[in-house]
Formats: sequence, structure tokens, C-alpha cells
Amino acid sequence: MISISAIDAHANFQDLINRAEYSHERIVIQRHGKDAVAIISLDDLKRLEAMEDAIYSELLRRAVKENDGFTTLEAITVLRGDD
Repeated sequence: MISISAIDAHANFQDLINRAEYSHERIVIQRHGKDAVAIISLDDLKRLEAMEDAIYSELLRRAVKENDGFTTLEAITVLRGDD
């Protein structure tokens, strides 16, 4: 993984895209000397999103298992007398 200033990234944007896309480099862009954003390949993004989906699915499974039951918005509205 490399780090580059925003100014240098702007000047070399096409090269950075190529490096991320074809060499699968991960590039961190810094603003005012601090890491701000990253350029990653689409494959890396898809893997990251798949991992997030797996984590959220597991959290949902745990919540369903630990919950005695779900209530719908309609049921809450009726209980509150908001209808």
C-alpha cells in the first residue's frame, strides 16, 4: 500500500487508477498529511462488501435468535394510538 498527497494524486490520477485496477495496489490519499481516502480495485471493493454483508447477516441472525419476537411499525402505531 502506498500513500500519496492529494496534490500528487490529482496530477497522477490516471496512473493511480491503472495501478489499482491492474496491479491491485491499494493507494491511500492524504489531505494535510492525514490519510483521507483510498483507491482500491473493484475486486477489493466487492470482497469488502461481501465481508460486510456476512457480518451484518450474522448480526441479524444473532438479533433474531436473542429476540422474543418482532413488532411491526403498524402494531406500535396502534399501541401508541397514533392512527
